[in-house]
Amino acid sequence: MRTLPERFLQNAENYADKTCFATKRSGQWVSMSWQEAADQVLKVSTNLVHAGIQPGDRVVLLAENRPEWAIFNLAIMHMGGIVVPAYTTHTEIDLRHIIDLCEPVAAIISTSTLTDRLFHSISESQRLKYVWSEDGTEAPANLALLSKSWAELEETPRTPAQRYKASVDDTCCLIFTSGTSGFPKAAMLTHKSIGANVDAAISILQKFNFGNHDRFLSFLPLAHSYEHTAGLHMPISMGAEIWFCEATDKLQQYLPEVCPTVATAVPRLYDLLYNRINAQLKTASPLKQSLFRKTLELGIKRFNDIPLSPLETVLDKLLDKMVRDKVRARFGGKIRYFISGGAALNPDVGEFFTALGVGIIQGYGQTEASPLISVNSPDWIKIDSVGRSFEGVDVELGEDHELLVRGDCLMKGYWNDDHATASTIIDGWLHTGDLATIDEDGFIRITGRKKDLIVTSGGENVSPSKIETLLSSQEEIEQAVVFGDGKPWLGAVIIPNHEASPHDHKQLEAAIKRVNDVLNSSEKVRKYVVQQEPCTTENGLLTPTQKVKRWRVLELNKREIEALY
Repeated sequence: MRTLPERFLQNAENYADKTCFATKRSGQWVSMSWQEAADQVLKVSTNLVHAGIQPGDRVVLLAENRPEWAIFNLAIMHMGGIVVPAYTTHTEIDLRHIIDLCEPVAAIISTSTLTDRLFHSISESQRLKYVWSEDGTEAPANLALLSKSWAELEETPRTPAQRYKASVDDTCCLIFTSGTSGFPKAAMLTHKSIGANVDAAISILQKFNFGNHDRFLSFLPLAHSYEHTAGLHMPISMGAEIWFCEATDKLQQYLPEVCPTVATAVPRLYDLLYNRINAQLKTASPLKQSLFRKTLELGIKRFNDIPLSPLETVLDKLLDKMVRDKVRARFGGKIRYFISGGAALNPDVGEFFTALGVGIIQGYGQTEASPLISVNSPDWIKIDSVGRSFEGVDVELGEDHELLVRGDCLMKGYWNDDHATASTIIDGWLHTGDLATIDEDGFIRITGRKKDLIVTSGGENVSPSKIETLLSSQEEIEQAVVFGDGKPWLGAVIIPNHEASPHDHKQLEAAIKRVNDVLNSSEKVRKYVVQQEPCTTENGLLTPTQKVKRWRVLELNKREIEALY
């Protein structure tokens, strides 16, 4: 097995003049060939060595999704350094936690705003020596730092550097966990663990003609293990193009411009689009509504292998042109599949888009597994599952139905946290903390989080994630957090969708009733608290990958929740 930079450099020889990366600058899409990208990787890698960065040194990488992110990432790995990706939404407190834990010697940052945020998060006692920012933002006088610009990293070196020969077992990056229940931990991922993920995924995709002709749109944060593997290193190993979207609010604009064939996304995106399409449908003409409903009906029939009548077959082909083509056009018209991960996909939402001709392949993973563990193959999808384990990944259920995982994809452990490592990887098995079932065909269904499991005062064990997913899929509800541990019944913090029901409690109650109607008695939401402020990354209630920080929401509404009981 080769290291990740070796994979990239080999493909650069194979695809020299073909587009490798693309980004939008000054309103125009600008592409970079494989050879141009490889030249930049080698320049940056050499200049890092000349600057004094040693193998094993940690380097923080803080920037938007863009070609430079990929180049710096590969360059740091190539010279034997360890990449420490950070999110552009990180606060000073978040960055201070990263710096205190990882003790980086250098940081590569894009904007002056992000650079200043980093400066404010460090103290004079830190090991940090070098900061390369896009415009060379000067460090405060009280910090003993060398401030330089990206141009100095990207210039042609005057002399070659002694090259470190990396091993596939070397730690190449420290990827932080989601931090939904506290400060995140740093998983030590290796060239081998990420490479095992990439190879297993490609072996499935190649069966369905995915390859170097594909175009990926990268818009999830590259600091997240899912995008880092599936949105960067996987397409690199495939020889595919990667077009970068620097912010999720640009996604609607960029999709029809880029016309991607593949994109990775989290379920939150599909939920938003699902609600938006249904809201727009309400104002459409009766004819359009009728055609849309018929398209869904026939699409769901096909998806579930229910034979269509001759008349339905003709009508389905007609609706493909009249309805599905217009839906696909929203995504650029060439999208073959969205690869969904990072959280559980609502089966109704997955079936909805599949019926409309936008394929969704749902997978499952954890940062500690680099992160891919299982996936639905395009030729065999069970929409309510996260698919079957990848080749080379063993899965089994513990005594309490916790999903256990074993394979080359596992992390070395948590950086500077032997206790957490020992309680997470036991006898070679990763204890995921997720509760699951595995059916006779090997399909995995995640039923909840072990730590989030609510035990009512009546002794009922309830998984809040299932209920939260159902609540959040209602048009009137933007987000939801269920509570009730040690209590006689369940309640929920409801964040309303202000476009659908700005201040209408009757609409919220109707939405909750619809959900309660499909739940058993122990799962029903009896009372609720309304939180008007939506959960965002800016207010610290949402992770960068769009997961609600449950503990923070519950703490914020603690007084109102206690009053309910």
